[in-house]
Amino acid sequence: MDLRKIQKLIEYVECSSIAELEVTEGESKIRIARTSAPIAAPTVYASPVVAPVNAPIEPAPAAASSPTAPAQRDLSNAQKSPMVGTFYRSPSPSSPAFVEVGQSVKEGDTLCIIEAMKLMNEIEAERSGVVKEILVENGTPVEFGEPLFIIE
Repeated sequence: MDLRKIQKLIEYVECSSIAELEVTEGESKIRIARTSAPIAAPTVYASPVVAPVNAPIEPAPAAASSPTAPAQRDLSNAQKSPMVGTFYRSPSPSSPAFVEVGQSVKEGDTLCIIEAMKLMNEIEAERSGVVKEILVENGTPVEFGEPLFIIE
């Protein structure tokens, strides 16, 4: 394809409202696509809140002293998901779960199944210990690196 012809096609795409053009001439093929600059997100301004001058300033309550604050979990012993998928505690709905809280497991024991792209992947224990907590509900989606079990 002639360089002048390609230049004319580029000019045509720039001047027109089309976003993409593909031309085949013999064994030559050229595709010209217009890329637009990303649209900036609108800026949102919040009006400032002004407290009265004589109003006493009270400190915010500490999260640790709040009785409704959830306890921080120690995830250093967590078995994490090696992939994205759906978490299943048992091999089938009518089967018992692979592991329960309080059960001892050895390295290599099957803990659960994660279904990813129609494949059932058995997830094995990375270390021996006792299952202290199961952090995911059966049948829920999990992300890569998401804690599944706490094994101590």
